[in-house]
Amino acid sequence: MKPKILTTLPDYTPGLFRADLLAGVTVAMVALPLSLAIAIASGADPAAGLVTAIVAGFLISLLGGSRVQIGGPTGAFIVVVYGVIAEHGYDGLVLATLMGGVILVIAGYFKAGALVRLIPEAVINGFTIGIALIIATSQIKDLLGLTTNALPAEFFGKIAALWAARDTLNPAALAVGVATLLLIVVFRKLAPRLPGLIVAMALTSALVALAALPVDTLFSRFGALPNALPRPTLPEISVTRLIDLFPSACVIAFLAGIESLLSAMVADRMNGGRHRPNAEILAQGFANIGSALFGGLPATGAIARTATNIRAGGKTPVAGLVHALTILLVMLVAAPLAGAIAMPALAALLILTAWNMSEPHRWRGYLAERRSDQVLLVLTFVLTVVADLTVAIGVGVILGLAIRLRRREVPSADWSPPER
Repeated sequence: MKPKILTTLPDYTPGLFRADLLAGVTVAMVALPLSLAIAIASGADPAAGLVTAIVAGFLISLLGGSRVQIGGPTGAFIVVVYGVIAEHGYDGLVLATLMGGVILVIAGYFKAGALVRLIPEAVINGFTIGIALIIATSQIKDLLGLTTNALPAEFFGKIAALWAARDTLNPAALAVGVATLLLIVVFRKLAPRLPGLIVAMALTSALVALAALPVDTLFSRFGALPNALPRPTLPEISVTRLIDLFPSACVIAFLAGIESLLSAMVADRMNGGRHRPNAEILAQGFANIGSALFGGLPATGAIARTATNIRAGGKTPVAGLVHALTILLVMLVAAPLAGAIAMPALAALLILTAWNMSEPHRWRGYLAERRSDQVLLVLTFVLTVVADLTVAIGVGVILGLAIRLRRREVPSADWSPPER
């Protein structure tokens, strides 16, 4: 359970530091807008996304079992976080995140990291596609600039509320959102080394400011972003709250463990490394505890950001530390600029993230899988959308393990890297 950073530092060289420095700054430019967008979509203050990327991202790289893992807030948590905040308030989310971190530390101590291979891939695919659909629909309001009351958490109620507000469509907001989406795709295809997310959002947000378009920005919606980390504090703790939030804490721990280990496995295939699963689980636990103490969101290893780190030349956990410190520097010196980001631009970013999460290039392959796996995927997807993630994961995992026991086999999943 030894952290990878202790393995890499004895042979560390100036050349490795230069590679890690460049990669860390590059991945920070990807993580910055994503962290803001994920926090907003979760129903939290945008600053919470930055805090999570800084605190949890630093701890995941410092203590983790992967050389190149990049941690922070991810889209997988949006549905859970939104529901916990709606039912228990933000302080309830902080406590649930703290509890989830403790659960992960216990799991890591008892070496539960290898158990991820027992989770059926159909369950992972089903709830991931379900989460992607929920994320995309939650961003329609800002993408179209609709004027409506707070959207209900229930999926069909949300669709009905959006349809009822269709007459309030803002053409300027839609134009900004579509332009951002197209620019991100173009930059990704033509200049993959360019921090396309930042450049695309900077261009469209600058257009909004210069042309004085009637489009909401981070500042107009949420006020000024803070230019410093908050002081660490404990949430209100009571037996009743611990019992009420325990199911949510379990889901947070489950998602953080699964997502981080899948990300580490993808990284191993990309760079030929070998991660330490139990050290990774422990790191996720301490990172979520740290994030909660600073008022942040749940965190885990982020597959897209980890892949970006590898492609940018990241070699050791130092790149992840640089990534977190770069976001901290932006918070300290450039918070007013971040406040000018247009809300439709963030919505476009999240809709594209949701599309990539769903891995459309794999849909055709699902049709060739066993009928039982297809049913399990669809069932988990439907339960994620129409019920909630806790029910979907519980039912999916139980049925999936029952199917595997019936087959008398537990095959290893062949994961492929989605662009999350």
